[in-house]
Amino acid sequence: MAADIPIIDAHIHLYPESEVDTLAWCTPDHPLHGQHSLEEYKAASAGSTPKGFIFLETDRKNDLAAGEKDGSGWQHPLEEVAWLKRFATGQPKPGEGHTADDASLCAAYIPWAPLPSGAAAMERYINLVKQEAGESWPKVKGFRYLLQDKPSGTMLTDKFVESLRLLGRKGLVFDLGVDQHNRGRAQLEEVVEMIDRAHDGVPEDQRVTFIINHMCKPDLSIYNVQTSPSFIAWRTAIFTLSKCSRTYMKLSGAFPEMPESLRKRSPEDIFDAIAPWLSVVLAAFGSSRIMFASDWPVCTVDVGDGAWAKWKAVVDRLCWMASLEDDEKRMIWGGTALKAYGIDGEE
Repeated sequence: MAADIPIIDAHIHLYPESEVDTLAWCTPDHPLHGQHSLEEYKAASAGSTPKGFIFLETDRKNDLAAGEKDGSGWQHPLEEVAWLKRFATGQPKPGEGHTADDASLCAAYIPWAPLPSGAAAMERYINLVKQEAGESWPKVKGFRYLLQDKPSGTMLTDKFVESLRLLGRKGLVFDLGVDQHNRGRAQLEEVVEMIDRAHDGVPEDQRVTFIINHMCKPDLSIYNVQTSPSFIAWRTAIFTLSKCSRTYMKLSGAFPEMPESLRKRSPEDIFDAIAPWLSVVLAAFGSSRIMFASDWPVCTVDVGDGAWAKWKAVVDRLCWMASLEDDEKRMIWGGTALKAYGIDGEE
């Protein structure tokens, strides 16, 4: 990677110790329990620390029904927005692991949103986020509602599709998190239908942009990709998704989908093992629609403190093996993220 190509890390999670108990998934015995701060992130990426990052919501506890009724079920996601406001405006509390000077590193942040509740509830929620975000509101470029662990059909309800259309009208993106490894091909087929319904009959400039997380979490333990039904289904879905308008893909989230033994190997060995998947993503989306993302600190589980650098080396090797030009590399390392999220005037 050329030293003068700036990095925008398109997918990281941060949370202070004081709010760990609001995370829906973080039990005391979880390996990611405890504070994960920018200070730790900068140490993990030392030597190649990005010029900016995009923060993704951390799945705070919520109650959709209570949110629709009186907003009480949205308390913890809104607390996350309040914390992000402190970060993005350079007003940290002591012990949170960042300083006022770090504010510029937050290129954008993507809060949680209650998309299954429909457009009316989304309107109320977005107004509350705007109020809570205050002067940091311009950094809110979209929303996420994790679908990977939700019941089949969640993303295909009329209310969910209405919410997606609302985001499109407001110029806000939707970060899409699904999981082919654990949920199978059916979830990817639902994604294709969801995007078709969200875009059907909508003018191009009002269509919601989908930013797909973690390559759809494919099963990276497959040995013979030529005959694997799982790989073939994933590949078919990726090429289909790439044909949808306003769709982008994050090169991220690979470590949890690998066998444990592979995670501990060198970046070169990891690249060789997952090259079929990386090649499909590059061929389908091209350098102008894929973006580097670390998924820190999730990437460190069972990998360790060197996970960020290891994943960067894998993506660097992809760029080298594909003989990409510098302008193509600039898109993968940061340009695509700026374009997809509409940062700094990019469309």
